[in-house]
Amino acid sequence: MKRPLYEIKAEFFRNLGHPARIRTLELLCTRDYAVHELLAEIPIEPSNLSHQLGVLRRAGLVRQDRRDGQVYYSVAVPEIRDLLLAARAILSDVVSDQIDLRSELRGDWLTTS
Repeated sequence: MKRPLYEIKAEFFRNLGHPARIRTLELLCTRDYAVHELLAEIPIEPSNLSHQLGVLRRAGLVRQDRRDGQVYYSVAVPEIRDLLLAARAILSDVVSDQIDLRSELRGDWLTTS
């Protein structure tokens, strides 16, 4: 039986559902990184980074290759950059709405409608 698209999308977003994975993708959108370079940028244990990279690799979002005896990672799907930028724009709007609501809540609630 064919899986519904919404289930596939949910699985895709679950694969993004870890801060280290998001940060890894953000970095890889700028250039290829060796594992030791990623470790210098992401406060995470090497074994945990390896696990997170494996999740991204199995999801088809990153690829690895060996160069000069080191493993380098790169983004396999360039559109992931657009998704991360869209998330940033959405969050900016959400935060702005929350700031507006906070200002309204701090106002004189007896005189405002």
